Amino acid sequence: TEAAEAESYSVPLSGNMKNRKSIQEPRFDYYNHELPDIDLSECEFPHVIEIYDFPQEFRTEDLLRIFCSYQKKGFDIKWVDDTHALGVFSSPIAARDALGIKHTMVKIRPLSQATRAAKAKARACAEFLQPAKERPETSAALARRLVISALGVRSRQSKTEREAELRKLQEARERKRLEAKQREDIWEGRDQSVV
Repeated sequence: TEAAEAESYSVPLSGNMKNRKSIQEPRFDYYNHELPDIDLSECEFPHVIEIYDFPQEFRTEDLLRIFCSYQKKGFDIKWVDDTHALGVFSSPIAARDALGIKHTMVKIRPLSQATRAAKAKARACAEFLQPAKERPETSAALARRLVISALGVRSRQSKTEREAELRKLQEARERKRLEAKQREDIWEGRDQSVV
């Protein structure tokens, strides 16, 4: 029976030649398919640059050290691969300024001239590539109050120090409230000179 099965497989197919259809050539050549270049305009991410051609051994700290003068204003790194990273600045002006940095270990270029992988990473992480912002000013007053009340001890802070801290917090709240009002006024188109 095995010999009969093998023979049945080797017999060429024959049949009505009228019903036979011709083989079509494929419309698309999938073997030579090229991905379209990701088009990022200059104005899409002007605060982001590509950092490239640095040693694979580099870590985030090494890149942060190169751009240390921008850290206080706001600077962050997003990795693309071992030798490419995105530098996220607080403003387009800071990014443009950083493009002028000359360093022996890294190269820098605008995101519009970046590699396909860097552009794809920028597109995929668009919500995380917002301009880096400075950390807001903080106060230890709330933490101190919570710890003191939890431990049931008395504060060693003088009354004038407590009042100064409270004033500082109230000023910060007022500043935040004013900024929110100004944003709302701008959004609603209200006159700013009245404020």
